[in-house]
Amino acid sequence: MVDSTPPPPTTPPPPAFPPPEVPTPPRRHRTSAIVIGSAAAVIAAIVTTGVVVAQSTNDDDKPAGAAASSVPDADAVSPVKEPDPEPTYAEVDADSFSIDLRTTARQCFGSAGCNVTVEPELTYLGSSGDLDPDAVYEITYEIHGDESGPVIQTAELTNQTSLSYRPSLISTASASTTELSVEITDIQQG
Repeated sequence: MVDSTPPPPTTPPPPAFPPPEVPTPPRRHRTSAIVIGSAAAVIAAIVTTGVVVAQSTNDDDKPAGAAASSVPDADAVSPVKEPDPEPTYAEVDADSFSIDLRTTARQCFGSAGCNVTVEPELTYLGSSGDLDPDAVYEITYEIHGDESGPVIQTAELTNQTSLSYRPSLISTASASTTELSVEITDIQQG
């Protein structure tokens, strides 16, 4: 008997290196186009919803038959804010203050008299808010009791509370007559 079956096929030996890769054509990514399109649709929907809501809110305020007008309603006009009025301050004169003298130094020479250094103590008789904070008040005062006659000095009041002055040196005729007095004679506002 003769064998009629063909011999088994022989398989060739595998190659020593892998077969080259066949490049596949690049695929277009549609993902970014879909994302951009979806974002545009969402933005358009939000804007349209906002316009519809705003339109319906404005329409609720008007009667059903009223047409839109470009002229504002009289009630809708906001009042004009008037500027704050200029603050007013009190008129200041010699009667607006009281003045006393404070003795800061005294040197007596027996029967020859004394040298006395004094400073003014000024009190405003009203509220300090009545005084103009930007004004300078020149307060002239006269001290009596100096052996050569009255001594005239000027103090400056600024910022409603700051008093600038020079101490006054007064010479009395005797140690027993050291009675000093003071009075405001003039006030100038600058």
